[in-house]
Amino acid sequence: MKQRFLGRTGLRVSELCLGTMTFTRAGDEAAAHRILDTFTEAGGTFIDTADMYDRGGSEEVLGRWLKGHNRDSLVIATKVWGQMSDSPNDAGLSRKHILSAVEASLRRLGTDYIDLYQTHLWDMNTPIEETLATLDTLVESGKVRYLGASNLCASQLQLSLDLARHRGRTPYVCLQPLYNLLHREVEWELAPLSVREGVGIIPWSPLDGGWLSGKYRRGMTDAPADSRAARNRANGGDDWRRRDNEETWQVVDAVLAVAEEAGRTPAQVALRWLLGRPGVTAPIIGARTIEQLTDNLGAVGWELTAEQTARLDAASARPLPYPYDILERLSDRDR
Repeated sequence: MKQRFLGRTGLRVSELCLGTMTFTRAGDEAAAHRILDTFTEAGGTFIDTADMYDRGGSEEVLGRWLKGHNRDSLVIATKVWGQMSDSPNDAGLSRKHILSAVEASLRRLGTDYIDLYQTHLWDMNTPIEETLATLDTLVESGKVRYLGASNLCASQLQLSLDLARHRGRTPYVCLQPLYNLLHREVEWELAPLSVREGVGIIPWSPLDGGWLSGKYRRGMTDAPADSRAARNRANGGDDWRRRDNEETWQVVDAVLAVAEEAGRTPAQVALRWLLGRPGVTAPIIGARTIEQLTDNLGAVGWELTAEQTARLDAASARPLPYPYDILERLSDRDR
């Protein structure tokens, strides 16, 4: 597995990042540790978690695995924001919560530093200056090495970067957004902004909850029983009805066709496409089984042809809303 620089930093990370959100769901810590072993044996060095994944349970599972491994050879990322208790100050991005949360994450992970500390969401109730100043103290103290953010809109990311620059604070160097062949909204503003500012993109849900994994096929009348869509329905959601449309099947058809042509699996094709997008450092893969992980690891070490990439681009393209449609037309005219 290749190592890439994270944005415009000197930090190298593996071109795939292992997400750990599902580590506690099956209740099998040994299986989670086998997934970590398989990932690192394949050259993976980048692992992402969050304090709100099972209220710290994911960090604890990862922390127990870390005890038997070379900590300095790995890049460990976690996040802060989530409600961890009923305390009114135990959520968000206030100074009080961040300082308490980082200590709790360090304790659960069993390490004295975090390589990449990310704000999980924007906090509407805390001034961004307070958040950035607090994060900066964590870097200065050595408890955190780099800062990142997740789930921001472009104006929020730009404001954070400008304020950090103006106040001499440590800036965000990484953005974790939703990005895949079925969700390309990041390309409207966030991706160009990230490229311009040197912010590395580490997309979450690169297979869109399994919709790009080959599990779903045109003509199905319901979600597969073992799918995330089926589990969402059991919890009151209706992912199938929302996604069962021509736009979805057009993308799925293209992924399946390219996979057959390339001799690869659909998941590998979807991940390979994302690995080639401007600004993307490392998609975050999540696997519940060794088989799923092995499939995802097959996304590295090969390339899509230009024609295959163009077909996937065309199948997943959507009409742009205002004002992006006008800006696109003007941009095309100036080329």
